Amino acid sequence: MLKVQKLRVEYKENPVGLDVCHPRISWQLQSVERNVMQQSYDIQISTEPDFSTLLWTSGRVYSDQCTHVELMEPELRSRKRYYYRVKVWDRENRHTDWSEAAFWEMGLLKAEEWKAGWISAPLSLLDVEAEQCPLVRHTFHIDGTPLQARMYVTALGLYEMELNGSRVGDGYMTPGWTSYNHRLQVQTYDITGQIAAGDNAVGAWLGNGWYKGNLAWDNRKHLYGDRPALLMQIHLTFADGDEQIITTGEHWTAAAGPILMSELYHGETYDARLERSGFSRAGYDDSSWSRVELVTHPKEVLVAQENVPVRKIEEIQPVQLLKTPAGETVLDMGQNMVGWMNFTLEAPGGTQVQLLHFEVLDQEGNVYTDNLRRAKQTVTYIAKGGGPESYEPRFTFQGFRYVQLLGFGANVALQDFTGIVLHSDMEPTGSFTCSNPLLNQLQHNIRWGQKGNFVDVPTDCPQRDERLGWTGDAQMFIRTSAYLMNVAPFFTKWLKDLAADQLDHGGVPFVIPNVLGENEHSSAAWGDAAVICPWTLYQCYGDKRILEQQYPSMQGWVEYIRQQGSDEFLWNTGFHFGDWLGLDAKPDSYSGATDTDYIATAFYAYSVQLMQKTAHVLGKTEDAQRYSELYSRIVTAFNREFITPSGRLSVSTQTACVLALMFGLVEGTAKERTVGKLLKLLEESNYHLTTGFVGTPYLNLVLSEAGHTDVAYQLLLQTDYPSWLYQVTKGATTIWEHWDGMKEDGSFWSKDMNSFNHYAYGAIGDFLYRHVAGIELDEDFPGYKKFVIQPQPGGDLTWAAAELETMYGRIRSEWRTAADRLEISVSVPPNATAELYLPNAGLAQVRERDGLLGLATGVHSAEQLGDKVKLELGSGDYSFTYAVEPQL
Repeated sequence: MLKVQKLRVEYKENPVGLDVCHPRISWQLQSVERNVMQQSYDIQISTEPDFSTLLWTSGRVYSDQCTHVELMEPELRSRKRYYYRVKVWDRENRHTDWSEAAFWEMGLLKAEEWKAGWISAPLSLLDVEAEQCPLVRHTFHIDGTPLQARMYVTALGLYEMELNGSRVGDGYMTPGWTSYNHRLQVQTYDITGQIAAGDNAVGAWLGNGWYKGNLAWDNRKHLYGDRPALLMQIHLTFADGDEQIITTGEHWTAAAGPILMSELYHGETYDARLERSGFSRAGYDDSSWSRVELVTHPKEVLVAQENVPVRKIEEIQPVQLLKTPAGETVLDMGQNMVGWMNFTLEAPGGTQVQLLHFEVLDQEGNVYTDNLRRAKQTVTYIAKGGGPESYEPRFTFQGFRYVQLLGFGANVALQDFTGIVLHSDMEPTGSFTCSNPLLNQLQHNIRWGQKGNFVDVPTDCPQRDERLGWTGDAQMFIRTSAYLMNVAPFFTKWLKDLAADQLDHGGVPFVIPNVLGENEHSSAAWGDAAVICPWTLYQCYGDKRILEQQYPSMQGWVEYIRQQGSDEFLWNTGFHFGDWLGLDAKPDSYSGATDTDYIATAFYAYSVQLMQKTAHVLGKTEDAQRYSELYSRIVTAFNREFITPSGRLSVSTQTACVLALMFGLVEGTAKERTVGKLLKLLEESNYHLTTGFVGTPYLNLVLSEAGHTDVAYQLLLQTDYPSWLYQVTKGATTIWEHWDGMKEDGSFWSKDMNSFNHYAYGAIGDFLYRHVAGIELDEDFPGYKKFVIQPQPGGDLTWAAAELETMYGRIRSEWRTAADRLEISVSVPPNATAELYLPNAGLAQVRERDGLLGLATGVHSAEQLGDKVKLELGSGDYSFTYAVEPQL
């Protein structure tokens, strides 16, 4: 009846190549019973899969902890595999069987363990300005079949490895984008099945990527370096204990490959006639190849893969072939996606075809690329001839719904084209559906916005000459993203880069990794990602280590703000983006009407408040007290500066009201007047928003918290401009950057900054999960150890349902209305508890599965709180029904 399942190490299933010296393991309990709580656990670790000998055992530990159990023992060794299993006892002292064995494997833990050298194609073959991508290769011999074989790889630029003619691994855009001068990820591959006794060969494709290629809108290149290079080491272990190491070094050879150009923004040009077939196989004749050159690069910056890899996640078939009014041949994928096209053609050698990727058709229905700015997003393929040939890019990706075909001739077949969707392979964790099809499409668009912009870093857009890790966008969306997918490894890696690129005085660059320059830093609501993102991860995953890891960065940011200007309790200096793209902006301005000093001080207060909470969690008592006092003084200064003696905000915008309420900056009369002012502003706009990036994520939340869920629904369900559903009515399949990215007549807001896949406004997903479905955290029990379900039916919805896979298991909340009755079904995972608030309910009327509430197993308590019934629930599946009480 009780089982241990879903064993994970550092969020990952059976990871290979860790460099965490004290890894943390997590597990879930499975039971059909209600009210299941772990009483104790036992963990065993062995270097043998059958646990015939034990390396370490925890013994029976009396604790209900089943997430992030840190292994302080034993001392872990490089390249060693460790097996572990878990047994659990419940509160009835019943125990599970031992779980199935899981494992993790360490990578190379010390720089001196790297015997390999950095290799690059010689400059005489490809100079630093050459666009053609190099190939490198090496043949080696082994005596006997190895018991175990591992490949450790990284690159300056991007790489794709081949071994004996087959691709190594299923990751793309490796080694990923980090603050390369401080951190460079290493991937570890189990190649045991790809290697054999005798002669073997290894080869690699190298590309520019983020390291050497074009980044940002100023056409700059070589921001980190000007030569792609490879570092690779193979470790072979034989049954008799012998080892053999194969490394990159001066004995490798290099040649120019068939990729004539590859850039993230611009696409890829591939000449199939230049293919070097079999170059990664033993016996290949490389006598015409050049010797590689050794290059110098520190190995101390090497770290193991932290984020989940970018992978091919799914395939999409085009839905139609269009002939535009201008005569262009265009594929419609039916979905704004990120990745690339795989295609097949048969043509004479030397035939050139092109695929131009773009997001929308223009007002007349023709190809529209102005919003790409300088990004070309074009794949060019030159056929080798001799039969059908297929191709897809390696070192670029595109953001697109439409593809213009050039040079393919008249007989284009849809089945010859497939869209390959790429993104970081995050575990899907959340779902939301309801009775309104437009809201369901909005949820779809939010999810696809996350897919398209979580390609190793949280980018602002995936199509134009930008695709940068804007800090503001990330902090605005992180809570929503954590409902949709497990983003803990993704943001853990990104936050380490934020700390690495943070300036000495604590300022935070606008984008992470920082490629905009040393003066582009520290806007309010953008730099605050340094504090908001770690706290959000802690809340969503119960991950205390993320706070420990980021604490110096968090503290550095807050202290940076405190040093600005002449008043340490106000932030009224420096450049700020403000309420970016707010609809109340002045003409020719991107920033909304809300005073930037107001926004800066509000976020200053919020970050200090989170610092106080973080210090408390980490046991930093003195810091907690200091930040508590600082927060109080900032709030006092804020009220003195921005609130009149009668309690009126001096800044009269929707966003100003939202921030004051969201961050707890007003109380009493001032709070009442602020709520009233927000309602008046919404009424004056006919219940349409005017908020931009800063105010929009919190707008519906504060309305609902203030008791005006009806107004929040009114905003949510608007279908005309400006609204979330306006985009849906215009055929959007992802979230737009601008409320009016496409106008009613099909014209566009702008060609300079008009992405149709930009996740920031997708933060409304937070409201869908937290308030419509009602799944909410309990701040004192992070990671959903204890949580709140408080659904808030409203609008024209007759039902809504959401699920969330947490560290403890699946949470479910579903409500349905029928006549004057309400049915609410919930699921609480084992080893967790929940508070359920039934809206408009009378305690005497509530039934659980047609039985009396007081007799229901797992219901710990029930009480009437105003027009709600509050229930304390243990784990299990529940279904409550009752007649809805009339509202006063």
